[in-house]
Order: sequence, then C-alpha cells, then structure tokens
Amino acid sequence: MQISPPKHLAPFIRHYIFLENNEKDIKNVRLFTDGSSGLIVSANTNLYSHHSEEQIPASFFYGILNSYKDFYTKGNFSFIAVVFQPYFLNMLLNTSAKEVKNQIISVEDVIKDKFTPLQEKLFYKAYPLTIIDDLNVFFTQCISKEIGTDYQLIATIQQHILKHKGSIASKDLEYFTGYSERHLERKFDDYLGISPKKYTNIIRLHYFLSLMNQGISDENMTTLSYHAGYSDQSHLIREFKKNIGLTPKQYVKTENKMAVNFIEL
Repeated sequence: MQISPPKHLAPFIRHYIFLENNEKDIKNVRLFTDGSSGLIVSANTNLYSHHSEEQIPASFFYGILNSYKDFYTKGNFSFIAVVFQPYFLNMLLNTSAKEVKNQIISVEDVIKDKFTPLQEKLFYKAYPLTIIDDLNVFFTQCISKEIGTDYQLIATIQQHILKHKGSIASKDLEYFTGYSERHLERKFDDYLGISPKKYTNIIRLHYFLSLMNQGISDENMTTLSYHAGYSDQSHLIREFKKNIGLTPKQYVKTENKMAVNFIEL
C-alpha cells in the first residue's frame, strides 16, 4: 500500500509504503538505490544484515545508497517506509548527507522516545493510515523552521533532473543553474551525499524500470533502453548490475517485489 503525503509535505516526502509479511520462513531481500533517503518505522522488522549478520534496529533512518544492501528476515514483520526526498534526511538530522550515505541509523540514537508510541501502534496492529497521520504531524513540526536557499536550489535542480528523466548532461545543469560543475558537485555531496551524475544515472535507471514494469520482451529491451537514454544495451546492463546487482532479465523474474526497489531474492 503506497500513500502520498499531504501537499505541504510533498517537497520533503515522496510517499509512504506499508509492507507486511506474515510468513515465518527466512527470506533473502534486497534494497537497492532509488536516489532517496528514508525512514523505517516498525515494532520489530526482524531484519538482519547479510554483511554483518547483526539485527537491524526496529526503526531506523537510512541514507542514500550507492548501490544495494542485502538483508534476511526471520519470521513475520510489518513496517511503514517513509521515502524522503533525497535532501530531507540531512535536514532532519542537521548533518551532511555524505556522513549518512549508505548508513543505517537507529531512530533511538537521534530522536530518543518520540517514535515509541508509533512502534507500539504497529505492534498492536493499528490501522496504518492512523500512524501515517501521526507521522504527518511530526514532519510538519520538523519543517516549521525556515528552509535555506541551498535546499531550495537542490530541490529545483532535482525537479529539473526528474523532468528530464535523468537524461541530462552536466553542462546542461551548469547552464540551468549558472553554477560550475565543481560547485554543483560540492552542493550535491553535502545535501544528497552523491554527485549530480550519480543521481541522474539513478533517475534514468528508474525511468527504465518504470518502462520495463509495463511489460518487456527480448525484442523490445533494446528499444526501451534507447528510449530511457542509454547509448546501447550493454551500457544499460552495466548500470543495472552496478546499482541493483541483477541483470534486467533477472529483475523481471523476481516474483516478490515488495516495492520497486525492495525485492525478495
């Protein structure tokens, strides 16, 4: 279930997603980059890192990913994912985005007990929209302060990139903003944690995913890749494997796509 935020929060939050798994079997899952940071609110996610085998905190922030992270689940879980606009996390935490890139940060470490009531509501199976209403109130309070001009600049550039579906060159961004490539790289590093080129590549890849999810065959794979701005199919496959860890055909064959960028392996 995907829910849009109220209009005044749309510049900061892309959407909410409620996910639930009632099976007790161990599942291997992958979260791959979509150019966003976010928040997971859960009573108990039962998620464990494949890399360290440590349990992931029940509720946590995550910074923008360079590529993907693999987890496994033990037992059932339910959680609400708050998918941020990419610059919103460092606004909330008052830190540089490059410091939280690829990081998972326990909510308890930075917000203390503010999310305990929400976790309890999830534990007792409260209706997800009720919890999302509470989150809307919380985030509205967070953005009550004045937004700086740098955030406004980054948001404007981001919307320009989205408008062009990621198919935009560095020189075009220089012309659009009046800033040098190096200046834009520094701003993106501070406010997104990745470069403008990396962000445009992610947006272009997800545009291809949106085309692919409408239906794909071997015959039209090349056509779709050109339509999404890739110079050739081998270029697309390299980007796909680097960011998702799969080929396009392998992604299509994954049966359980809990979200576009959260899949069961």
